[in-house]
Amino acid sequence: MVTSTEKIFTEFKEHSVAEFFKKNQQMLGFSGKTRSLTTIVHEYVTNSLDACEEASLLPEVTIAITELDKDTGKYRVVAEDNGPGIPEKHIGKALGMMLAGTKFHRYAQQRGQQGIGASGCTMYAQITTGKPVKVVSRYDTKRITCELSIDLKSNSPKIMNAVKEDGNFGNGIRVEAEVGDVRFDKSSFGVYEYIRRTALANPHLSITLIDPEGQKSSFPRSSDSVPEKPMMVQPHPMGLSTNDLIDFAHREKECRRVSSFLQERFARVSAAKVDTLRALVPDLDFDKKPSDLQWHEAEKLVKAIQNPQVKWIAPTTDSVKPIGKEQIEKSLRNILAPEFVVVTERSPKIFKGGIPFMVEAALAYGGGAGRANGSMTGSEVIRYANRAPLLFDNSGCAITEAVKEIDWKRYKLKNFEEEPISVFVNISSVYVPYTSAGKQAISNEDEILQEIKNAIMEAARDLQRYLSGVNRDHDRKERKKAILRYVQQLSKDLPELAGKGKSAEIEKMLVHLIETKYSGQIENGEDEEESTNGKNGKVEEEEDIDE
Repeated sequence: MVTSTEKIFTEFKEHSVAEFFKKNQQMLGFSGKTRSLTTIVHEYVTNSLDACEEASLLPEVTIAITELDKDTGKYRVVAEDNGPGIPEKHIGKALGMMLAGTKFHRYAQQRGQQGIGASGCTMYAQITTGKPVKVVSRYDTKRITCELSIDLKSNSPKIMNAVKEDGNFGNGIRVEAEVGDVRFDKSSFGVYEYIRRTALANPHLSITLIDPEGQKSSFPRSSDSVPEKPMMVQPHPMGLSTNDLIDFAHREKECRRVSSFLQERFARVSAAKVDTLRALVPDLDFDKKPSDLQWHEAEKLVKAIQNPQVKWIAPTTDSVKPIGKEQIEKSLRNILAPEFVVVTERSPKIFKGGIPFMVEAALAYGGGAGRANGSMTGSEVIRYANRAPLLFDNSGCAITEAVKEIDWKRYKLKNFEEEPISVFVNISSVYVPYTSAGKQAISNEDEILQEIKNAIMEAARDLQRYLSGVNRDHDRKERKKAILRYVQQLSKDLPELAGKGKSAEIEKMLVHLIETKYSGQIENGEDEEESTNGKNGKVEEEEDIDE
């Protein structure tokens, strides 16, 4: 019997974005016990960093984790910072509503992008323990204490037991969440490793982790400079799709003409450029209201914008704020204490036609660099996006792919996987193309992938020169040691054969001769090595020209 259409659609229902993410927790990074706990810490720490930098404060963050029930994997996570706090009227939406926040609509570099993270943690606590999160927000001589959960059906915050106090409480926020089905460990995917890597890329941060055993791990700041605030910039027209243009145009309330709308709302659009577009799209009325722009008209306009005849100036790169070579080196030396460090900072580039980005790369070799594996040490790739560590989904990340594509043998690393080396890469952009809402891997955009490779290879050339010198010095020292073994016997035999001379004097002369010869060879060898590497460097740079 055929089921009627009406009966089929009796189960038709609407669902909120909160219900969607409840059913698809893995999209937010809540998959696996260790990863889920690390994701929670990640969301709270990145929020603290963004807030402190927005307020021009040197961030001080404390993360305390307490095990409540080993059998059910229940833990208490407390995150506290010295940031500006959250005003009372915004606490609910900031921590208890999906897709709400200060970041999604801004075209500026920041760690968070979507307005999901902290609310996702509230949701996870709610569905794994049934308990709300506890929030204390201190700002402007006020302290707000409350409990918070999410109405999943309506994606709206529920605030309970709110208490408002006046006084001199300082600034900052404290969030306490009880979560289940998680696990604390010190693996390469755990909270400790996340904190360590966060400290590496944020030398202005002072962060402390108190683990379930009560052990305190502190990473003091190595810089007292607050990073400059990234500038908000306008989108570049070369990055527009038809849908983007329609969306911008139909939301426009101030500009009365399409021509002025293009000049006011997009970067690098001058009156002369508008005249060029008029000539390419003669049937479009540039004096009409932006809100009246139709899809077929926007389609023609986007096609004209992307016409090779229109020569666009590249977007401004003032919006991209890197960590800085000096800060990265200082941080790596402070935490890894390697034998050798080299940092490269590439000039800003663009991808997808108009989105600026910048790549920083560093190589740390020897000392505490590399990944400890029992008694052995191997290579490690430390990935970042806008200073935030990327611990998971490494196989699908552009940074990992770039490292794999490099022929490390050319740089004196015979077996890269077993070398004591840390490869540090940070990508800064107003829009990082993550592969998922979990924000743990960067999409393989051609421009980004190539730029990462170029940055790493540039650093690898300096490492090659260092390793060549180390190997050369080691070989000469071994040869010198081998020759010195025969000096004592030779100094005894020579007087007997020649019938004159004293053994002690001959031994002293031979040792002086050998020491002088090999010391001179090492100095000359270094000059020779620099000359040779200059030629090799030239060949490799030619490979990097097509950027």
